Amino acid sequence: MIGGQPDSERIGQRITAFLGTLRQYVGLSGSKKREPLNDPESLRTFLETRASLVAQTSLYGYLRTRAGSRYPDLFDDDDFVVSINIAKWQIWLDCLSDLSIYTGAMVIQRSDIEEDRLALFMESLVESIIADAGWPHEAGMAFPEHAAGVLTRIRHCAWSTIEDGEDAFSRSPESLVTWTPIIDELKQLDASIVRNSVRYRWQEIRREFRDLLDAETLIQKLPPAV
Repeated sequence: MIGGQPDSERIGQRITAFLGTLRQYVGLSGSKKREPLNDPESLRTFLETRASLVAQTSLYGYLRTRAGSRYPDLFDDDDFVVSINIAKWQIWLDCLSDLSIYTGAMVIQRSDIEEDRLALFMESLVESIIADAGWPHEAGMAFPEHAAGVLTRIRHCAWSTIEDGEDAFSRSPESLVTWTPIIDELKQLDASIVRNSVRYRWQEIRREFRDLLDAETLIQKLPPAV
């Protein structure tokens, strides 16, 4: 028990939140998965849901693979649950960072928006997503500094140099290796496979984004440049 909350209730809340992310992604919550990305709000939703999806499926998938039949028992160890929650939020930040870089670069490629204006918009959008997340009590002490680093990366990105491929996705594969609470000896053995598993998860999301993006309409709906 952590903070007076029963283990079963805590686990149930995590599962409910994760299933909510999956439902939103596949359209089971009443939202339409195939709606075009043609305004700031739809892009924001895409960033939030897909970053969460990759972060959680990557983390829990790796843990399940390594633990095998002992996977449910992991959640009986309070200290391990604390480590999982810290990892979840840290990996989420890096997934949000990578996906934001990629999506901003694709908007540049498909429209005539000025790079400075795109940079301000993307920084503001990511900042608002992180602000809504706040500083989750389970995210650990490193969360604020890491979040600030994500915004710094967005602020200094050379958007027009990012190509349509894996170039933007440099942080999330390494993040899974770094933060997953598995002993270092095993992570060293798994590192290459783990990184590739994250890169693989991004492939479908890149395809989806290319299909749904309406960059010209999106930039017409951006706040006026100041």
